[in-house]
Amino acid sequence: MTPSLAEMAETYWKHGFLTGVPVLDPEELERATEGFSTLEREFGLEYAQYSLHNVHLKYRWVMSLAIHPKVLEPIKGILGPNVILLDSRFICKYPTKQKSHKAACEGQKPVLPYVAWHQDIRYWGFEGGSVASVWLAMDDVDRENGVLQVIPGSHHQGLLPHITSPNPGNMLTANQEIPEHLLNTSEAVECPLQAGQMSVHDGLTVHASEPNLSTRRRCGFVIRYVPTSAYPVQDPDRPRTFNATVLVSGVDEYHHFPNNAPNLQ
Repeated sequence: MTPSLAEMAETYWKHGFLTGVPVLDPEELERATEGFSTLEREFGLEYAQYSLHNVHLKYRWVMSLAIHPKVLEPIKGILGPNVILLDSRFICKYPTKQKSHKAACEGQKPVLPYVAWHQDIRYWGFEGGSVASVWLAMDDVDRENGVLQVIPGSHHQGLLPHITSPNPGNMLTANQEIPEHLLNTSEAVECPLQAGQMSVHDGLTVHASEPNLSTRRRCGFVIRYVPTSAYPVQDPDRPRTFNATVLVSGVDEYHHFPNNAPNLQ
């Protein structure tokens, strides 16, 4: 039995995340997969791994994922009716054997990409509302290919200290991580997904993912949303710009962010 939007919101605020939410039907998934395969061919796998950033402003099919009703309805149930698309990025972990072979040919020890334990809000820095981060699976995701792990209820702890990660391979732009002595990682749960499903986690929820140790690609479309009431906190050490924000639901009475809605044909 599919939970109601109210039940999903209650679960989200209690545990800090949702998982296994169905979004794309088979035809929609096929179109999205074909679209991403085109980007892989155009830009190359190394670029596609992490650098396809905010391309919802350029490609109609990408924007259609970000405003898909089965994405936005749960998001509105969580954040309220007035919602801004803050940022988007495709994140891919390609098969280990592929990277290991390339490194071996170059006489190097392979560095496997992973995502360290962190909270998204540390990067974005908001008050007045939280960030809800969607992972829309383009591929099946499981333990073998680097499934998302979250620590339930960790969003109730508030913002935790982050340090520079000493380990190579961290995919986070700022190379940040929460020291493990501050975490009870034994409580972590995995969020496996079938292609076309999504997970959602709060900006304060502690999460991470291990390297892809499989022979399969692990790719997802990450979309971040905030309520229109949210506003960025200025940090002179980490200046932030918001050049891809789009009002995707309701009205914006606050105008804390520009509306960069593209005119896609």
